[in-house]
Amino acid sequence: MSLFTKHSYGIKGTLMCLALIMLSTNLLISQSDQNDERPKIGLVLSGGGAKGMAHIGALKVIEQAGIKLDYIGGSSMGAIIGALYASGYTATELDSMFNATNFGTLIQDNLPRSAKTFYEKEDSERYALTLPFNNFKVSVPPAYSGGQNIYNELVRLLYHVKDVKDFNKLPTPFVCVATDIETGKQVILDSGYLPEAILASGTLPSLFEPTIIDDKVLIDGGVVNNYPIDEVLAMGADIIIGVDVQHGLSDRESLMSATEILLQINNYRTVADMKRKSAKTDIYIKPQIEKYSVIEFNKLKEIVQTGVDAAFLKYEDLKKIATEIQENKKSISVVDSDERLTLNRLIIDGNTSHTRGYVKGKLRFNLNESITFKKLQQGIGNLAATGNFKTIRYKLMNNADDAEDLVLPLDETPNTSFLRLGAHFDDLYKSGAIINLTKRKILSRDDVASFDLILGDNIRYNFEYYLDKGTYWSFGINSRFNDFEQEINFALISDNFDVIPNTRINTLNLTVSDFTNQLYIQTVIKEEFAFTLGSEFKHLQYSTRTFGEVSDPNVPLNSTNENRRTYFEKSDYVSVFGTLKLDTYDDKYFPSRGLYFSGDMHYYILSSDFNNNFKDFSVSKVRGGMAFPIVKNLSINLETEGGFKLGTSNVTTYDFVLGGYGTDFINNFTPFVGYDFLSLPGNSYVKAYGRLDFEFAKKHHALFTVNFANVDDDLFRTGEWFSAPNYSGYGIGYGWESFLGPVNLLYSWSPETERSQFFVSAGYWF
Repeated sequence: MSLFTKHSYGIKGTLMCLALIMLSTNLLISQSDQNDERPKIGLVLSGGGAKGMAHIGALKVIEQAGIKLDYIGGSSMGAIIGALYASGYTATELDSMFNATNFGTLIQDNLPRSAKTFYEKEDSERYALTLPFNNFKVSVPPAYSGGQNIYNELVRLLYHVKDVKDFNKLPTPFVCVATDIETGKQVILDSGYLPEAILASGTLPSLFEPTIIDDKVLIDGGVVNNYPIDEVLAMGADIIIGVDVQHGLSDRESLMSATEILLQINNYRTVADMKRKSAKTDIYIKPQIEKYSVIEFNKLKEIVQTGVDAAFLKYEDLKKIATEIQENKKSISVVDSDERLTLNRLIIDGNTSHTRGYVKGKLRFNLNESITFKKLQQGIGNLAATGNFKTIRYKLMNNADDAEDLVLPLDETPNTSFLRLGAHFDDLYKSGAIINLTKRKILSRDDVASFDLILGDNIRYNFEYYLDKGTYWSFGINSRFNDFEQEINFALISDNFDVIPNTRINTLNLTVSDFTNQLYIQTVIKEEFAFTLGSEFKHLQYSTRTFGEVSDPNVPLNSTNENRRTYFEKSDYVSVFGTLKLDTYDDKYFPSRGLYFSGDMHYYILSSDFNNNFKDFSVSKVRGGMAFPIVKNLSINLETEGGFKLGTSNVTTYDFVLGGYGTDFINNFTPFVGYDFLSLPGNSYVKAYGRLDFEFAKKHHALFTVNFANVDDDLFRTGEWFSAPNYSGYGIGYGWESFLGPVNLLYSWSPETERSQFFVSAGYWF
């Protein structure tokens, strides 16, 4: 072959290649033009509370049909599902996310116990009912829930699009609607901070607090427009797929809750609107959700399946509009709770008189340090748990320096006074009702004053005033009066006080009265430990009417007999003290996980010395424990504790006395299952405790308890604290987490006495 021939073939080959390239380019351009010219598909998702979970099922079928959505619009729950899908999640990912979510906990806004300070834990575990109280008038809270937990989850799930301010720039352009509660007009939300916008659209009246955006007070979009088809058409949609989870007007049997009644009122208008809107919908998907209520999130799988079933009825229609070039949605990685982020700036906005130091102290993390997302949510929970602010619609945003800002629009709650109520019964204090008045911001922006008046078989009170600054030093004053009566063995008194034994008396009625006043400072160490230093004045009385009722004039008394009452102790004591406390139990009464530690040392330096036997002395005690799950619904709580007295004083009033069942005993009285209250005295003790807790139904517990102890004088000096236990007790019982607080029924026994005890406790302890 000649060179010329080779050259000819080279020219022909080059021309052929160019022709093929041009042809391919023309085909690609033609396909691209066809794709650009294809009808734009919009999706409309209606509101409907839990019924909106059917949207997920419908989206699964829409994906299976090969449809690429160009626009999404939603209202209420449709806005939440629609925004998550528009941000890039697949229908399968949404299904998994919602299945892993406990909506009951989220809606109730039950912030985890770990989010609360030690003060807030005590408050939440003492009162059954809290009501706003201003100008001597009790009002009703504006909503059942603030929606804080739901907002926290939305911020986490939408973190990957946190900097998208224009919703048209989301992976799928999105719009939702809300209602301006002041004007009753519709507000279109197509820009802003996405979690905040969709929460506003889903703010069901009476269930959630309104959301404020751009100075507008917004509630559920479904009030004015529960099917925003016109808004999606305005975005540019040519074909509308609509999923409608609304239902017609309900009969009287279905209107069993305030939420259902409110929806019925709203449905008077939406039922008429849907006649027009459904006619404008090209593919109208109507799941059969009539038998479900708007709050039945526990039936998620069933409701999702109704969406699948309804969409499959339209499957052929969906296939007809499916895109020729299918684009598979990329899987979005959900931000895990342990994923780390660094917040460089804290921007506090809104209406707040609280100091920046107060806010930072509550957040419990430092700027410019790597923290987990869980740590951020816990910090927000700490702020929310104070009750000083409305739902905190915080924002995470990148700033101009490519760093991340935490924007806190803090809107203070207008109510600073609260009336709190509770009731309780146990075998020591008997029946009692608590009335509490709490007032914030009396002398300072960060202070709280609280007064409990307890009426019943034993009248008591408790007053607290504190300035809580978290990790910064806080200041507090506490004053309380405590009083109870208990039948005890006469030997306990004769062994511990200067009383000559009397063979005619086996038991006596002992009355204990305690008037305590404390002044202290406190700080939080490493975010979990509370360290307290303070001084204390205490007036303590031990007395009985039993001697006054004895007719024998030769009965020896060691004290005055006033109004037929004999006093064994009637002294004032001054002490200084220090405490260190850690409490990460997830529940005070039925802990299933967490750690507990409490150490206390009191040094008594002065006394009015009623019995003429005072010398300075100290009392120290410590308690530690852990709770952890063994298998599902079965957990174990293990604890150990002990205490001792140092000094040569003959004062026995502050000795440890074990026996009984319950919590929140005063001074050194300690529960011990198997023995009655105030049964085992000594100036030192060690105790081990264990409890198995099987939650056989939600909030219902089967309990098995065991404890062992050594109690005597100078256990640690003699070494007997390390010997086999002298006392043991066992118990089986039932526990119920009622709306008034824990209810406990416990049958207990001890092999040493061959006697049994039955204890009853109902309501929060106070």
